[in-house]
Amino acid sequence: MNESQIVFFVLTSLFVILIPGQDLVLVMSRGMTQGARAGIVTAAGVSTGLLGHTILAAVGLGALLMSSEIFFTLLKYIGAAYLSYLGLKLILSPVQEFKFETANSMSLGKLFIIGALSNISNPKITIFYFAFLPQFISKEAGNPALLLMMLGFSFAAMTFLIKAPIGYFAGIASLWIQSRPIVIKLINRISGAVLIGLGIKLAFEQR
Repeated sequence: MNESQIVFFVLTSLFVILIPGQDLVLVMSRGMTQGARAGIVTAAGVSTGLLGHTILAAVGLGALLMSSEIFFTLLKYIGAAYLSYLGLKLILSPVQEFKFETANSMSLGKLFIIGALSNISNPKITIFYFAFLPQFISKEAGNPALLLMMLGFSFAAMTFLIKAPIGYFAGIASLWIQSRPIVIKLINRISGAVLIGLGIKLAFEQR
């Protein structure tokens, strides 16, 4: 890759990462409901999920998602059901569950796993990787698989560098929000509805 290709890759990736979607909603909602550390850890989980998509694309399993209707549909519905579950749980959970000191708050380890599963269970991301990353690999590349891995890892790193601060500042804002239960309730309902909406949208996505 030459310098202009690198700049174009970075700029395009930043634009894609900043597009509102299920991962960004998840990071912000966890930051607001459980604090800055929760937002950062969830962002780390999401970025780790992207590493999984990178490996899938590099070893060619992305092609399987594009060619197998059954495999794509199965993974799509798993992702849609999981998003809907998270959204419904947010809507139905009492406000008290989201206090920093509550015993019902999710552990950081669980938040990391949720972030990773939310990302890796979305087949559209694998297909996006399979379609997006090769555009920056020239035909003359000596080891295209290795270059694809490097691009995928770079995209995941940029995702963390952007979404972790978003999760952090969402957590900082929550210190103000937590003194206003009606605001917490509204955030939970809106975040839950958005996650359910994204789940429904994913269920009806076509390859």
